[in-house]
Amino acid sequence: MEFSRRSVLSMIPAATLLAVAEPLRARATPRSGPAAAGDATAAGAASDHAVLIGNIVAIFAGTAESNARPEVRAKLASIESTARAHLTAMDGAGEGELFKGVPLGTSDPNLNKSFQNLYEIALATRTPGPAASDLRDDVTVQRRIIDGLVRLHDDYYRDQSKGYYGNWFHWEIGISTHVSKILVLLKDALAAYRPELPAAYVASMDAYLRNGKDGDVDLDSRFHTGANLADITTNRILQGAALGDDARVTKAVADQLTVFATIDPYDLRHGVTDGFYADGSFIQHSSVAYTGSYGKGLLTRVVQTVKILDGTAYVPGDDLVGVVQGWLVGGFAPLIFEGWMMEIVKGRSVSRTTTGYADVAAVVEAVVDLSGHATGADAEALEGYVKYVRQTSRTAIDPTRFVSPVSVARHAEILASPAPPKDLAAAECTVAFNAMDKTVHRRPGYAFALARSSQRISKYEYMSGENLMPWFQGDGAHYLYLSGEDQSQAFGVDYFTAVPPHRLAGVTAPAEERRTVPELYGTLWYDNPERGFTSSSESQNTYVYFPCGTNTLSGGAVLGAYGAVGLVLGDDVAYAAKQAGTLPDDFVAYRGARGTKSWFLLDEEVVVLAAGVGDPAGRAVTSTIDARIADASEAVTLTGQLRDGTPCSGTGTAPLAWLRYANADRNTAVGYVFLSGRQPTVALDTVTRNRRVVRLSNPDTPVTKQLFTLSRDQAPAEPLTSMAHALVPNASEHRLRSYARGPLSVLANTPRVQAVKHGRLGLVAANTFVPGTHHAERLSIDGPASVILRRSRSGTVSIAVSDPTMERPTISVTLHGRTLKPLSTDDGVHIRHVPGGTRIDVTTHQAYGRSFRATLR
Repeated sequence: MEFSRRSVLSMIPAATLLAVAEPLRARATPRSGPAAAGDATAAGAASDHAVLIGNIVAIFAGTAESNARPEVRAKLASIESTARAHLTAMDGAGEGELFKGVPLGTSDPNLNKSFQNLYEIALATRTPGPAASDLRDDVTVQRRIIDGLVRLHDDYYRDQSKGYYGNWFHWEIGISTHVSKILVLLKDALAAYRPELPAAYVASMDAYLRNGKDGDVDLDSRFHTGANLADITTNRILQGAALGDDARVTKAVADQLTVFATIDPYDLRHGVTDGFYADGSFIQHSSVAYTGSYGKGLLTRVVQTVKILDGTAYVPGDDLVGVVQGWLVGGFAPLIFEGWMMEIVKGRSVSRTTTGYADVAAVVEAVVDLSGHATGADAEALEGYVKYVRQTSRTAIDPTRFVSPVSVARHAEILASPAPPKDLAAAECTVAFNAMDKTVHRRPGYAFALARSSQRISKYEYMSGENLMPWFQGDGAHYLYLSGEDQSQAFGVDYFTAVPPHRLAGVTAPAEERRTVPELYGTLWYDNPERGFTSSSESQNTYVYFPCGTNTLSGGAVLGAYGAVGLVLGDDVAYAAKQAGTLPDDFVAYRGARGTKSWFLLDEEVVVLAAGVGDPAGRAVTSTIDARIADASEAVTLTGQLRDGTPCSGTGTAPLAWLRYANADRNTAVGYVFLSGRQPTVALDTVTRNRRVVRLSNPDTPVTKQLFTLSRDQAPAEPLTSMAHALVPNASEHRLRSYARGPLSVLANTPRVQAVKHGRLGLVAANTFVPGTHHAERLSIDGPASVILRRSRSGTVSIAVSDPTMERPTISVTLHGRTLKPLSTDDGVHIRHVPGGTRIDVTTHQAYGRSFRATLR
């Protein structure tokens, strides 16, 4: 992965960023010296608070200049109509309500919603510009909001003994987010009407920060990490601005700086694994790959902080802009395909109805805002990316959904600028997010995203009645995105609704019925306080919400734009703990299937090998080659050819050579070439399911889809088996027929070693899974290891080596034949001649799955 000059700053270690934070912390310490110096300091702080207030109001309400633009009118109209609807709801409120239909007293989401409604009314009273609402500066409305704040505080929020029921997030983050913005927006109105209220609210917000320390952030708390920490600290910056509290602001800024530090898994700070890693991975909840949800939220918050602090002495330095740009280049852009956020990094949010394109809209707003703080080539790259997303997305971004009217105006300016559209990610690349067990392979015309898991990374995430059937989403599930397709019709919530969980594309799983958490326990979690299981306990996280796998091998190598990925299937930690007798008798855990799998990521093909596939418990097992959905009215056709050359549609028992799935309405196709293994099962059915089968709070909407599945099915107690096939995106029938003459060949496919050769590319790729020396072509590999070798026509040999276990200190690979001289090597790669060939020794100690490369002649 290539990084720009400024994005290299994403590698800044935590110690350096914390050193930058120390001068900010010092501002919170009382200073000694002449009174004049103290007065100057106080005057400077007061000036900074005024700038903070102005910046915050501009972010959320816009400025006279931004709001005068015609492109912003729809956003302003939306702000006004929302506020008027809330005022009408206040007029119709009944007993125990501040807003009609939002009863209070036992529902924390309703309390949070009531605060949100007050904020959205307050926003309309502070929105400037020629087209501003007549609610602007309406004292009567502002006092009505303040009265609502008083009522909520006195009746439902102040009393700590009655509060803090339900979800901790509402009490520590959600409510504070809305209240903090109101305190800034209505600062003058509060001072004139209820001057005591801001301090009272801040005291209550501090008291509700129960997972913190003494009413403040605790960097050692598992609740104060990553996106959650960014939320909390941004709220505290706003609170400090509203109160004129310099110490609160400086402490909050210093705490937020810790989220900019790259996570070093070998030197964790405060024990935190949440955040961005050197390979672009983002983790939240300690083990969940989460770039597309929590990572997006973190991005939004830190860019807002950059804007909030602009022009004040609180700014720690302009390097932070480069850090965030590094996240965009290495962490976000590879995961966005034609304006769609890939499923592999969205945790439980894959089950939501508004995702994918909407996720990317939030990223685009952050890019728009960040570009205003970048300069030169960096600013041009960010602006070009905004235009690129607009050009390639099948669903146009709706700027009225942006948080800030200023962002809406700047977005319009960027689209009208001469900056050429350009992706921040390469059109041809393989990106190994090994720190979060995910891989992305991109080519013009398609993108392939692969979800893995291990002892480090969760198999899935379920929580709060979301993503109810997630069990196999980290067991090699893949998503093949085709260019020009509306991805909301190919994936998103309807994909998980229509496709049975054990038949997700790429998954090998037992063919059995499983029950969801609510079905098993009658609640949204497993409730057993005596054994440590409460709604947000560590046991709940570990065994119910996002269990990790039991396997150690999950990872792979990257050589240029090519990749090799290996995964050993296993159980999750809940099943292992249940077998060990450490979980209660009524706790239900499910056993996984077994198998060793490899994915070799090439130009026109993704080659998939599986060996040792089966089930020790004797259950039937399904290995799904692919699963795709289409609308019921779309023209889907299946064509294929038997190995004797006879055309067919995929049905029957004669051995298939290839099959082609085509959707004429979308002008898309995928080909499947069968290299070895049993005859696949081909099915094209029409299914109708309700979106609530994957998320309890989804609309009660039935979805009817054509469901295509291509699988290899094993009967109960059948012996372990192996299989190999290639996925060929956008394949024509002519292209699929050509595979009878090559260029693919399977060199090995066992639980010990899996390897392929692509003759035209001069490429050999291998994954080895157990200790010992393994052979593939003219390679000898000290396993476990992942290796890619490519010989060019000019006579050079390129090689990449990775440790997929992340536990090995060294790996050795021998190239048999003529001795080769090194032309270039990565640090940690050593070349020496041995009898009959060239030996490459790689120091993989603490490399965390990174690929090491060398070029020889």
